[in-house]
Amino acid sequence: MGGMVESLVRARGLVKRFGSYTAVDGIDVDIEPGESFGFLGPNGAGKSTTMRMVGAVSPPTAGELRILGMDPAVDGPAIRARLGVVPQTDNLDLELTVEENLLVYGRYFGLPRATVRERTAELLDFVQLTDRAKDRVEPLSGGMKRRVTIARALVNEPDVVLLDEPTTGLDPQARHVLWERLYRLKQRGVTLVLTTHYMDEAEQLCDRLVVMDRGRIAAEGSPAGLIAAWSTREVLELRFPVTEGGPSHAAALAPLAARGAVERVEELPDRLLLYTADGDAALSEVLALGLRPLSSLVRRSSLEDVFLRLTGRTLVD
Repeated sequence: MGGMVESLVRARGLVKRFGSYTAVDGIDVDIEPGESFGFLGPNGAGKSTTMRMVGAVSPPTAGELRILGMDPAVDGPAIRARLGVVPQTDNLDLELTVEENLLVYGRYFGLPRATVRERTAELLDFVQLTDRAKDRVEPLSGGMKRRVTIARALVNEPDVVLLDEPTTGLDPQARHVLWERLYRLKQRGVTLVLTTHYMDEAEQLCDRLVVMDRGRIAAEGSPAGLIAAWSTREVLELRFPVTEGGPSHAAALAPLAARGAVERVEELPDRLLLYTADGDAALSEVLALGLRPLSSLVRRSSLEDVFLRLTGRTLVD
């Protein structure tokens, strides 16, 4: 192949229908070895359905899908043996200890007992749960359970780890611990594929991502590349007093857009977003127009802004 690296996951025109409902509507995806690839989008965008096809547990309705060079319709078991899967909801055995969850799972892959023991010890150290090895899973916190699930998914030394909404329902501190562990995995050369509706998670973990909306891919690129292509450097957020049926403040800002001080204005129910290269300068111009917002905030653009631009909606519907 002339030195070309074979994609670990390659999809062309991938479709998944449930009866008359099309969950995934003809997407193309290439995931390269060693990268961290994300599917970003709101609930119902088709992310989890795509993950189930990539995980070789849900057959595509149409299109072409190759995972690790194999066809999931024929080589499902062989593919699954080389994947690590962290599902949206932890499906640990609550009656068993932390350690036993890994030992039992490792035996599914037909690994020798000694190997599984060794790996279990290594992995519990990696997810920082060595001191909880003999504890039952049930009383552990959500963040700890999620770390046990990740450790378990690594027992078979997978080539690709699939993570479906890895930090949903976790508190901020637990999310950061998890991100740090996933980042370390990435450094070891493990390929990560994750779905998320958190833009900060996508920015933190993904080298490349696709923005999904209603079963289709709206854009693809690195987090920084997507922001550069679809948004401005900064965003000025303004909140005004709510006036029942009064004139829209967006209309009063039209002169700024006309002069080029602001690239565009996005009107949300509770605030106005002014997209601009220089938020502070834009705020001065707003005040010069005689407008008095209740509050103003200048921030850098995020993937949330990209999603809003592409779909007209926010990520968390």
